[in-house]
Amino acid sequence: MTYLCTGATYRKRSREIRGFTIVELMITVAIIGILAAVALPSYKDYIRRGQVPEAFTYLSDYRVKLEQYFQDYKNYGTTNGGACANGSGAPSWSSFVPGNAKYFTFSCVVTASGYTLTATGSSANAVGHVYTVNEANAQKTTQFKGATVTKNCWLLKGSEC
Repeated sequence: MTYLCTGATYRKRSREIRGFTIVELMITVAIIGILAAVALPSYKDYIRRGQVPEAFTYLSDYRVKLEQYFQDYKNYGTTNGGACANGSGAPSWSSFVPGNAKYFTFSCVVTASGYTLTATGSSANAVGHVYTVNEANAQKTTQFKGATVTKNCWLLKGSEC
């Protein structure tokens, strides 16, 4: 077989191989890393703010129950420094263990003037949070995000009431 070439130039057509260079891949990985470093702490804080209201709900509920107990028995408990709602005929909720609480444990102590209810973070992102309320509805935060604080309110998002 003979090919005749009449002044035309033959070029070899090569297939161009397209892809990503290692530099492009490293830039992409760096961008994803930066985005993750910013987004992950924000997401964890978002999740924590969804778990903390459990404490507020049960503390408020138990406070109402203790006031009803006081109406019925004229005391919050039989022993100063002891458990709340522990008199004869104590109600079933007096153990302060809600059946569906996931993130907090609850306790109550009788004081000289009334009681102090405490919610302590026990799992997930609620660990490191401690909230209290007393018979005068004085709400306090004693631990927030693992740091000891003294605030006369229940902190949820920032460090100010």
